[in-house]
Amino acid sequence: MPSLTRFLPRTVIVLGLASLLNDTASEMITPLLPLFLTATLGAGPAIVGLVEGVAEATASILKLLSGWLADRGWSSRKLVIGGYTVSNMARPLIGFALGWGWVLTLRFLDRVGKGIRTAPRDALIASSVDAHLRGRAFGFQRTLDHTGAMLGPLLAFGLLQWGMTMEHVFMASIVPGIALIFVLVFGLRAPAYIPKQPPARLTFKGLDARVKGLVLASGGLALATAPEAFLILWAYKGGLSVSWVPLLWAAAHGVKALVAGPAGGLSDRFGRLRIVSIGWTARVLLLIAFAWLPDGGMTVWALFLGYAATLAFTEGAERAMLGDYAPDEHKATVFGLYHLLGGIMALPGAVLFGVLWQWLGMSSAFLTAAFLTTVSAMILWVLTRRNS
Repeated sequence: MPSLTRFLPRTVIVLGLASLLNDTASEMITPLLPLFLTATLGAGPAIVGLVEGVAEATASILKLLSGWLADRGWSSRKLVIGGYTVSNMARPLIGFALGWGWVLTLRFLDRVGKGIRTAPRDALIASSVDAHLRGRAFGFQRTLDHTGAMLGPLLAFGLLQWGMTMEHVFMASIVPGIALIFVLVFGLRAPAYIPKQPPARLTFKGLDARVKGLVLASGGLALATAPEAFLILWAYKGGLSVSWVPLLWAAAHGVKALVAGPAGGLSDRFGRLRIVSIGWTARVLLLIAFAWLPDGGMTVWALFLGYAATLAFTEGAERAMLGDYAPDEHKATVFGLYHLLGGIMALPGAVLFGVLWQWLGMSSAFLTAAFLTTVSAMILWVLTRRNS
């Protein structure tokens, strides 16, 4: 950790700690949610896809709005604290849900909070460091995010082994959520940026080619991504027992925590586009493996953890690329646009994956995801090279 935090400012460190606590709370719930929906509430795979897709689409719409507001003088600190508070007050209430409609509503509120906080937070990180440290800064934030996402399932596993029900585990997630709010209220001192005059109008055509390529490709990638809720169902069908699901989820985020920081630093040294291309190519290969390889025994662990590594490998580089080339006066808005397109496409992507799984089988869903990921990678390369 000292090597990761070296030269990083207080703002980045506090926001990293906030991500750690938030994901500890969130991931006490997330790996169990598809099983709660299907086994406890009787929902089918298509409903799982609907819940996840609506949640992510909601968050992404608000990310653009909150980024736009932050660029126009709204307090980024207040937006970040408010967003985290909404999420961590709504999420534990899933433990009281009596039907999938309740879960959909509470996941919607959870993602409202995420939408409010994400773009201002990313812009704060990008603006707090120079370009040669930006990959490290985002890698640090992603590392702590995934560390929390590892601790959350471990806590859930321990509570389940202790005899708690899934509902009680959901309710217990309020404890790290409250700790997070205290960390932000007393630790985040980033001053609000109030411009002297409204920034010039932002046009997509006027953005740097690398920003346009990444934003568009991220939308295609969201359509293509196999939702992690379905990876849990895939592992469950491969013989993984419910009690082991939190440990698999924790191991996946442990891998992400190990990969995200160094990969972000590599993008500072070798270039953002190269790191993104390597990660997306590896993701295609893993999706094909999900479709073709047997889904039992150690294969479940190997593919699940390998896919987690490919997701984390590009996170810091993607965000750092936006931080490098987005205009300073529109930085939060560009981050919001990036998250917006990715989240909007997550809804049809999640539903498409669920429908393909339910009607044509698991292999068809994973192969379609691999094909769409390949198309997205090609969009990034073509647009970047043609317009640079």
